[in-house]
Amino acid sequence: MSEVNEGVAVARDYYDSAEADGFYSAIWGGEDIHVGLYDETDDIRDASRRTVESMIARVGDLAGKRVVDLGSGYGGAARVLASRGAHVTCLNLSAVENERNRALNAEAGLADKIDVIDGSYDAMPFEAGSFDIAWSQDAILHAPDRFAVLDEVARVLRPGGLFVFHDPMQADGLTDTSALKPIYERIHLPDLASIGFYRDALVARDFEEVEVDELTHQLGRHYARVREELLSRQQELGLPEDFVTRMAAGLGHWVDGAANGNLRWAIMVYRKKA
Repeated sequence: MSEVNEGVAVARDYYDSAEADGFYSAIWGGEDIHVGLYDETDDIRDASRRTVESMIARVGDLAGKRVVDLGSGYGGAARVLASRGAHVTCLNLSAVENERNRALNAEAGLADKIDVIDGSYDAMPFEAGSFDIAWSQDAILHAPDRFAVLDEVARVLRPGGLFVFHDPMQADGLTDTSALKPIYERIHLPDLASIGFYRDALVARDFEEVEVDELTHQLGRHYARVREELLSRQQELGLPEDFVTRMAAGLGHWVDGAANGNLRWAIMVYRKKA
């Protein structure tokens, strides 16, 4: 098995596990698995949906647009996009998440507007120029070959199409990465991308930058809230003690990384040149 396929298999096995599915579907509400935008409320589901709305505001009118959602999870964003007039193709490697996504789409009456495809975003099963918008939320960090993902994004987007995404990243120019090693070990990869990485790699693929909104404080707040929710609901959820211990420690590393300046989080919009 190649290095890329091994990385894909690790992520798939994790998200397909009963413990991970129980945690994400309960703590994040079974709709969204990404960093939220918090204001006066600490509700994780409201904050997560606010991120989706913020991204939609940056891409404009969705009527008739073809959107590919890379690493779509339970499909919360896809259902919002579809309800605004887009046709959405969800591409996700977790069969467990995809099954829940399809069920939720059917319950919402949106099954005809959302396709759910089992697959990885570093080798998309779509023709060139198939989409108007490529959308991704905190998913590309799991890719063993980020260059391959961006090659695929450039291929499947039409000229003038938008790539709107966010991702947990490490700070540009970070020379001492020792504090981030627990995070690297958790995602089974040697590093994270950075804002500069995405900027340089996308410009090299004939994209132009539309907007980069750095919001790292939201990363720390989100992981702190998720950790707090996990610990407060541990008995209710019936999750294994060892899983909760590992997850709480892992969430703490993200909180620390945001606080000490080693991590970054941003909503980014790039346009493929016509």
